[in-house]
Amino acid sequence: MKERWRRVGALAGVLFAVNVVARLVTRFAFHDDTEASDRISLVMFAALGLILAVVAFRWGRRVPLGQWCGEIAVAVLVAMVLTIFVGPFISGSNPFADGAGAFFSQIWLYLGCTAFGALLGYLLLTALGRDYRSESLRRYAELQRSRPRRVVRR
Repeated sequence: MKERWRRVGALAGVLFAVNVVARLVTRFAFHDDTEASDRISLVMFAALGLILAVVAFRWGRRVPLGQWCGEIAVAVLVAMVLTIFVGPFISGSNPFADGAGAFFSQIWLYLGCTAFGALLGYLLLTALGRDYRSESLRRYAELQRSRPRRVVRR
Protein backbone atom coordinates (compact mmCIF):
# COMPACT_ATOMS: atom_id res chain seq x y z
CA MET A 1 0.00 0.00 0.00
CA LYS A 2 2.84 2.39 0.85
CA GLU A 3 4.50 1.64 -2.51
CA ARG A 4 1.28 2.54 -4.29
CA TRP A 5 1.09 6.00 -2.71
CA ARG A 6 4.79 6.53 -3.30
CA ARG A 7 4.20 6.02 -7.04
CA VAL A 8 1.29 8.45 -6.99
CA GLY A 9 3.33 11.07 -5.13
CA ALA A 10 6.28 10.64 -7.46
CA LEU A 11 4.06 11.09 -10.52
CA ALA A 12 2.46 14.20 -9.02
CA GLY A 13 5.92 15.55 -8.23
CA VAL A 14 7.14 14.97 -11.78
CA LEU A 15 4.07 16.65 -13.26
CA PHE A 16 4.51 19.64 -10.96
CA ALA A 17 8.25 19.79 -11.69
CA VAL A 18 7.54 20.07 -15.42
CA ASN A 19 5.33 23.06 -14.67
CA VAL A 20 7.95 24.64 -12.40
CA VAL A 21 10.63 24.32 -15.09
CA ALA A 22 8.31 25.86 -17.69
CA ARG A 23 7.45 28.75 -15.37
CA LEU A 24 11.09 29.42 -14.48
CA VAL A 25 12.16 29.37 -18.13
CA THR A 26 9.35 31.78 -18.96
CA ARG A 27 10.16 34.05 -16.02
CA PHE A 28 13.91 34.35 -16.56
CA ALA A 29 14.36 33.89 -20.30
CA PHE A 30 11.17 35.24 -21.90
CA HIS A 31 9.60 37.51 -19.30
CA ASP A 32 8.22 40.12 -21.70
CA ASP A 33 7.61 37.91 -24.74
CA THR A 34 4.04 36.59 -24.60
CA GLU A 35 4.40 34.61 -27.81
CA ALA A 36 7.40 32.70 -26.45
CA SER A 37 5.66 32.10 -23.13
CA ASP A 38 2.65 30.70 -24.98
CA ARG A 39 4.95 28.32 -26.87
CA ILE A 40 6.59 27.22 -23.64
CA SER A 41 3.15 26.58 -22.14
CA LEU A 42 2.21 24.53 -25.18
CA VAL A 43 5.41 22.49 -24.87
CA MET A 44 4.70 22.01 -21.16
CA PHE A 45 1.20 20.68 -21.82
CA ALA A 46 2.53 18.39 -24.55
CA ALA A 47 5.19 17.10 -22.13
CA LEU A 48 2.52 16.44 -19.49
CA GLY A 49 0.46 14.47 -22.02
CA LEU A 50 3.52 12.51 -23.14
CA ILE A 51 4.51 11.68 -19.55
CA LEU A 52 1.01 10.42 -18.80
CA ALA A 53 0.91 8.41 -22.02
CA VAL A 54 4.12 6.64 -20.99
CA VAL A 55 2.87 6.11 -17.42
CA ALA A 56 -0.46 4.72 -18.62
CA PHE A 57 1.36 2.41 -21.02
CA ARG A 58 3.69 1.10 -18.31
CA TRP A 59 1.18 0.86 -15.44
CA GLY A 60 -1.50 -0.61 -17.69
CA ARG A 61 0.64 -3.68 -18.34
CA ARG A 62 1.00 -4.65 -14.68
CA VAL A 63 -2.09 -3.30 -12.92
CA PRO A 64 -5.84 -3.54 -13.68
CA LEU A 65 -7.44 -0.49 -15.29
CA GLY A 66 -9.53 0.49 -12.28
CA GLN A 67 -6.51 0.67 -10.01
CA TRP A 68 -4.05 2.59 -12.16
CA CYS A 69 -6.72 4.92 -13.51
CA GLY A 70 -7.56 6.02 -9.97
CA GLU A 71 -3.89 6.43 -9.11
CA ILE A 72 -3.26 8.58 -12.15
CA ALA A 73 -6.38 10.65 -11.42
CA VAL A 74 -5.20 11.37 -7.87
CA ALA A 75 -1.70 12.28 -9.08
CA VAL A 76 -3.08 14.59 -11.77
CA LEU A 77 -5.43 16.32 -9.34
CA VAL A 78 -2.65 16.87 -6.78
CA ALA A 79 -0.29 18.17 -9.46
CA MET A 80 -3.01 20.39 -10.91
CA VAL A 81 -3.82 21.94 -7.52
CA LEU A 82 -0.11 22.60 -6.95
CA THR A 83 0.25 24.01 -10.45
CA ILE A 84 -2.73 26.30 -10.14
CA PHE A 85 -2.23 27.58 -6.61
CA VAL A 86 1.55 27.33 -6.00
CA GLY A 87 2.88 27.66 -9.55
CA PRO A 88 1.97 31.32 -10.04
CA PHE A 89 4.01 32.31 -6.97
CA ILE A 90 7.08 30.70 -8.58
CA SER A 91 6.68 32.89 -11.63
CA GLY A 92 6.13 36.03 -9.54
CA SER A 93 2.36 36.31 -9.82
CA ASN A 94 -0.73 35.08 -7.99
CA PRO A 95 -3.35 32.50 -9.01
CA PHE A 96 -6.06 35.02 -9.91
CA ALA A 97 -3.87 37.73 -11.48
CA ASP A 98 -5.27 37.20 -14.99
CA GLY A 99 -8.87 36.82 -13.88
CA ALA A 100 -11.30 33.99 -13.36
CA GLY A 101 -11.48 33.12 -17.06
CA ALA A 102 -7.76 32.42 -17.31
CA PHE A 103 -7.87 30.52 -14.02
CA PHE A 104 -10.62 28.15 -15.16
CA SER A 105 -9.24 27.80 -18.68
CA GLN A 106 -5.94 26.66 -17.15
CA ILE A 107 -7.83 24.01 -15.17
CA TRP A 108 -9.65 22.70 -18.26
CA LEU A 109 -6.53 22.77 -20.40
CA TYR A 110 -4.54 20.90 -17.75
CA LEU A 111 -7.24 18.24 -17.31
CA GLY A 112 -7.74 17.91 -21.05
CA CYS A 113 -4.06 17.43 -21.90
CA THR A 114 -3.46 14.96 -19.09
CA ALA A 115 -6.61 12.97 -19.86
CA PHE A 116 -5.72 12.88 -23.56
CA GLY A 117 -2.20 11.67 -22.78
CA ALA A 118 -3.37 8.91 -20.43
CA LEU A 119 -6.07 7.82 -22.88
CA LEU A 120 -3.60 7.77 -25.76
CA GLY A 121 -1.17 5.60 -23.79
CA TYR A 122 -3.89 3.16 -22.78
CA LEU A 123 -5.37 2.94 -26.27
CA LEU A 124 -1.95 2.20 -27.72
CA LEU A 125 -1.39 -0.45 -25.06
CA THR A 126 -4.77 -2.03 -25.77
CA ALA A 127 -4.24 -1.91 -29.53
CA LEU A 128 -0.98 -3.80 -29.09
CA GLY A 129 -2.72 -6.36 -26.88
CA ARG A 130 -0.37 -5.75 -23.95
CA ASP A 131 -2.82 -4.46 -21.37
CA TYR A 132 -3.48 -6.28 -18.10
CA ARG A 133 -6.73 -7.86 -19.24
CA SER A 134 -5.37 -9.10 -22.57
CA GLU A 135 -2.32 -10.58 -20.85
CA SER A 136 -4.46 -12.39 -18.26
CA LEU A 137 -6.74 -13.76 -21.00
CA ARG A 138 -3.68 -14.94 -22.92
CA ARG A 139 -2.30 -16.70 -19.83
CA TYR A 140 -5.69 -18.32 -19.22
CA ALA A 141 -5.87 -19.59 -22.81
CA GLU A 142 -2.35 -21.01 -22.56
CA LEU A 143 -3.24 -22.74 -19.31
CA GLN A 144 -6.34 -24.28 -20.86
CA ARG A 145 -4.37 -25.54 -23.87
CA SER A 146 -1.69 -27.09 -21.71
CA ARG A 147 -4.12 -29.29 -19.77
CA PRO A 148 -4.92 -32.69 -21.24
CA ARG A 149 -8.41 -33.23 -22.57
CA ARG A 150 -10.78 -34.99 -20.26
CA VAL A 151 -12.31 -38.10 -21.70
CA VAL A 152 -16.03 -38.34 -21.13
CA ARG A 153 -17.53 -41.83 -21.02
CA ARG A 154 -21.12 -42.50 -21.85
